[in-house]
Amino acid sequence: MSDAPTTPGPRPEAIRFFGTSWVDHSGSYLLTRVGAALGALVLAVAGCFVLRFAYEGLALADVGAFVEGLVIVMFAVCSAFAFTRTWSSFSERPDPEKQASLRGFLTIGFVGVLLAYALRCLTEAPGEKLRRQEYETAVEQYERRAGRRTRNPAKKKGQGRKG
Repeated sequence: MSDAPTTPGPRPEAIRFFGTSWVDHSGSYLLTRVGAALGALVLAVAGCFVLRFAYEGLALADVGAFVEGLVIVMFAVCSAFAFTRTWSSFSERPDPEKQASLRGFLTIGFVGVLLAYALRCLTEAPGEKLRRQEYETAVEQYERRAGRRTRNPAKKKGQGRKG
């Protein structure tokens, strides 16, 4: 099957794992949503186990209660921050420069990112609402522009040469 467009006009933006099935919920859209939610939850749980092993390593190294507490607070704060940033990015486009500067926080708080992704998959494809609004606006603008171009401008009344 060819990926060439069959109709003129704007194309929907693909969403990771979902492609463009979010437009009409075709194909395996529901199955993909369930799979993405479960996959994100499994990865979040695995990440929690990795963090637990890291904490146990700190305890074995006997670094002290202050450092252990600091590490716990750091991961908790970064995860909460990453959750809220990820959740808000599903409804509005984040600033690329700001997103790049926060990459470290988002990496440390990867559990929050995965949880936000899993929770959003329960209701829609992550970012679907935002992309749907943008796509519908683009289609509406295209139809308005295309509607104005249907008439032949050479046949406008009252613009013939008088002489």
